[in-house]
Amino acid sequence: MTPFCLPDLGEGLKEAELVTWHVAEGDHVVIDQPLVSVETEKAVVEIPSPQSGHIAQLLAKPGEHVRVGAPLLAFEEGVHPDTGTVVGDLSTPAAMPVPAKKPGRDKPGAIRAAPAVRARAKQLGVELSGITPTGPGGSLTMRDVETAARTAAEPPMAAEALRGARRVMALNMASAGREVVPATLHDDADVDAWSANDVTVRLIRAMVAGCTAEPRLNASFHTPTLALRNNPQIDLGLAIDNPDGLFVPVLRDVARSAPAEWRRQIDAMKVRVRERSLKPDELRNPSITLSNFGTIAGQHAALVILPPQVAILGAGRMIERPVRGEDGLRLHRMLPLSLTFDHRAVTGGDAARFLRAVMADLEKPS
Repeated sequence: MTPFCLPDLGEGLKEAELVTWHVAEGDHVVIDQPLVSVETEKAVVEIPSPQSGHIAQLLAKPGEHVRVGAPLLAFEEGVHPDTGTVVGDLSTPAAMPVPAKKPGRDKPGAIRAAPAVRARAKQLGVELSGITPTGPGGSLTMRDVETAARTAAEPPMAAEALRGARRVMALNMASAGREVVPATLHDDADVDAWSANDVTVRLIRAMVAGCTAEPRLNASFHTPTLALRNNPQIDLGLAIDNPDGLFVPVLRDVARSAPAEWRRQIDAMKVRVRERSLKPDELRNPSITLSNFGTIAGQHAALVILPPQVAILGAGRMIERPVRGEDGLRLHRMLPLSLTFDHRAVTGGDAARFLRAVMADLEKPS
C-alpha cells in the first residue's frame, strides 16, 4: 500500500482535525477528487486526491487531530506514490506520569481524626484516606467528612474536549499568555457629531489614522531575536463572534481601499464565517487587530494580543455622558476605547500617540 499523508496546508500549521471523509475503503478515485475535509485555523478545507487509484485503507477517523505529515489513507499498490515531505515526530507520546501517593496515607495511623469524625465517616460511607484534612496539625474535621460525602453524591460534570475553532483559540491564547507582556490604555471618544452610524467602518478609518501617526503599533515583534519589523501595509484582523468560536479574518492593505470596500468585505466575511467557508489565507498574518465587542456588551476591556502582532484596539458599548459646553451640560454619545499593546515592543508614549490619533479621527463629524 502507498500512504498519502496530510500535506502542509499553510505556514505554521502543525495539525488539523479530520471533519469528514468523502470516500470509503474500496472506492476508486481520480486525481483532484475531494478525499477528506479537515479543519485548521478555523477554516474547513477539502483535500483533493494527488492521484488516481483505489482506496485501500482510511487511516484516521472523524474528530481525530492529524499531524502534518501523518498518514491519512493508503492507496493500493501500482499507483504513483505521494511525494509530500513528512514533517514532525510521529512517535507515540509518552504516557502521563502517575502522581505519587502522599506519604503516610497508606498507614491507618497516619490519618488524624477524632473518634466522632471516624464514626461519622463510617456512617456516611466515606473513606478517610481519600479526604484532604483541613484541621489543626493535618487532622480531619467533621466538615471535611461531610463535604467529601456531598461531593461523592454529586453526579460528575460532563466534560467535552474543545474542538475546531475553540481549540485553536485556546492554543493561541495560551501561547499569547506565555509570550506577550500586555498593557492597556482606556479612553472615550466623543462621537456625538457623527452623521453616520457604521461604527466598524469608522473604527477602521481611525485605526488607519493611528497607524499612520504611530507605525510602531502596526509592526511585528520577533521574540527569539527581540527584533521589531515594520509592516509595509495595514492588514487588519477583524474579530467576529460565532457560536463555534472566535474568528479573525483579515482585511488586506486597508489604507489603500475605501470605506465602501471595507463594508463590502466585512459583510462577505461574516457570511463566510457563518458558512465556515473562509480560506486559510483569509485568517493569516494580520498586522493589527480590531475588536468591536461593544455590539454585544461591555465598555472597556484588557484584550489579548496574538503575536507577532503588538497591538489590538477594542471598542465598547456606546454610552451617553454629560459634557459641559457654552450652553451648559449636555449629553454626548461617547465611544469607549481600549488599546492593549505589547510593552516589550511598544512604549506607553507610542500607544498614547496612536490612541490620540484614533480618537481625533473618530471625533470628526464625518
